Amino acid sequence: MIETIDEAGIAVLRLNHGPVNALDLELLAALPGALADVAGAPAVVLTGAGRCFSAGVDLKRIVDGGPAYVAEFLPALSTAALALFDHPRPTVAAVNGHALAGGCVLAAACDVRLMSAGTIGLTELAAGVPFPTVPLEIMRHAAGPVADRLVLTADTVDPAAAHAAGLVGAVVAPEELLGEAVRRAGRLAATPADVYALSKEQLHRPTRQRIDAGRPLDDPRVLELWSSPATHAVLREFLASLARR
Repeated sequence: MIETIDEAGIAVLRLNHGPVNALDLELLAALPGALADVAGAPAVVLTGAGRCFSAGVDLKRIVDGGPAYVAEFLPALSTAALALFDHPRPTVAAVNGHALAGGCVLAAACDVRLMSAGTIGLTELAAGVPFPTVPLEIMRHAAGPVADRLVLTADTVDPAAAHAAGLVGAVVAPEELLGEAVRRAGRLAATPADVYALSKEQLHRPTRQRIDAGRPLDDPRVLELWSSPATHAVLREFLASLARR
């Protein structure tokens, strides 16, 4: 589900979960543990197996599992994203293909993002579901003013447009992506660990404060909407429209 590989001393976590690395409860539950297992590594690279980084939430599981599954899934999504966002050592996303919705959020939770192929964006509103506080604030931190457009239009963009918007730091040829991500992670890891961790904490503090203030207000409403019969009807139609393409 998550493969751990040592590349020149850097821990590479590779999502390997089905054809598009869709985010379900099991994958999200595994990510914090995988990060804890490599806590001693100087840096972490997150990438995907196959043709996708991650195509986002497994919406079929949401529909099939109903409110009980949603009640477990949404907290797991926030916990996984925060585990990556809060990881004290350098984190680099090697976006090897589509990074959509929750997949985009996981990439955004990393300190540096490199991209070689596919599209990246936030498709939640196209599917008819709102954002929990944690993913939304992580996107605001990573994308700045561009986050408004990404959220409200559900647009997806190619690597060049993502770079122009500042969503990714560089566009890299597919055959060079992992090597470049490892090299950049190694350069970041040259900073003393305690200095890097404190600097990262300082940069993330405004986001963490917004998360702490917003979750009690917003997350109950998000859970209600994700669980509603009307939302699940929209999700079924959205899935059917994808199948027709």
